[in-house]
Amino acid sequence: MQDFVFQNATKVIFGKGQEQAVGTEAAAYGKKLLLHYGGGSIKESGLYDRVVQSVREQGIEIIELGGVQPNPRVSLVREGISLCREHNIDFILAVGGGSVIDSAKAIAAGVKYEGDVWDFFTGKSAVTDCLPLGVVLTIPAAGSETSNGTVITAEDGWYKRATGHPSMRPRFAILNPELTYTLPAYQTACGITDMMAHILERYFTNEKNVELTDRLCEATLKTIINNAHTVLDEPENYHARAEIMWAGTVAHNDWLSTGRVGDWGSHDIEHEISGIYDIAHGAGLAIVFPAWMTYVYKHDLNRFAQFAHRVWDVEIDLNDLEKTALKGIEKTKQFFHSIGMPVSLRQVDIGDDRIDEMAKKGTERGPLGNFVKLHEEDVQKILQLAW
Repeated sequence: MQDFVFQNATKVIFGKGQEQAVGTEAAAYGKKLLLHYGGGSIKESGLYDRVVQSVREQGIEIIELGGVQPNPRVSLVREGISLCREHNIDFILAVGGGSVIDSAKAIAAGVKYEGDVWDFFTGKSAVTDCLPLGVVLTIPAAGSETSNGTVITAEDGWYKRATGHPSMRPRFAILNPELTYTLPAYQTACGITDMMAHILERYFTNEKNVELTDRLCEATLKTIINNAHTVLDEPENYHARAEIMWAGTVAHNDWLSTGRVGDWGSHDIEHEISGIYDIAHGAGLAIVFPAWMTYVYKHDLNRFAQFAHRVWDVEIDLNDLEKTALKGIEKTKQFFHSIGMPVSLRQVDIGDDRIDEMAKKGTERGPLGNFVKLHEEDVQKILQLAW
């Protein structure tokens, strides 16, 4: 196990009706608030009205910016930065899922920076400070409600890139599982895949002697797997929704990262797919992860066999660890398929004509991943396996 420093300052407020507390929480940070959200779903559900009422009861002035898309765009981030500066905004409130939260984080960082916010995502500059922000979560998936990172897409070239800083962690995150009842099944499944991928990125590490975090990763994965079909079959099952929602947060709040170095190659490969083709991030991960596993599993047969046994209950064949490892990979792929996820690029009508382009763009700044370093030709082969 490596040495580590763990700190996550986000206050999590979990349970039924907790969005009513948003005004009280936001009031601690000022009197002018940017309310950031996506489309019309929060208005149709009544959540928008409840949030606005709670905030206004605290005497807080609201400036609104809606229109966040999946794979959030840097153009809207720039618009948000201008609004914050024009109105001297004290605090940003993101009401939505990971895309809304990521957009809010980028705005919060850009307000404090004299240059263009995209500099943070290209490595030309580093985030040093952010406006404070809070979250009312509506889609359990990205874990952005307690993480220190953000992912944004630039329309110029369709690059999808990440950046992060401790100041990006939301000051509070309100999680009410009831707000997820009306999510479409496909969106729910994408979220399940996304949170599983966050755990898998951490699980496949070269670090030895990390039994505790191995077990925490495995338990969180099994909890998601055990509740996934329940939330799809019974959308208003509060207890299953609560398990999934909290698991999504735990998957990406850095508890599972302590003492180990994760991989993140699959995420970087998926960013090239969704950056160009604008598919759901979770769907892209369901396609990439089994292909990545198939490409790298021989690097550590013991870890892949452990994964198969502890997560998927595959009996370990001590005389043939490779067989055990491959069964675990197949079980992963079958599970993604069982919840309605695509498991190949062809299933989402993506051809193989831009594989070389995606591999080249993805490795422009060097090889991807840590478990196995992936160069341009490796990424090409993984995408070919995914096709």
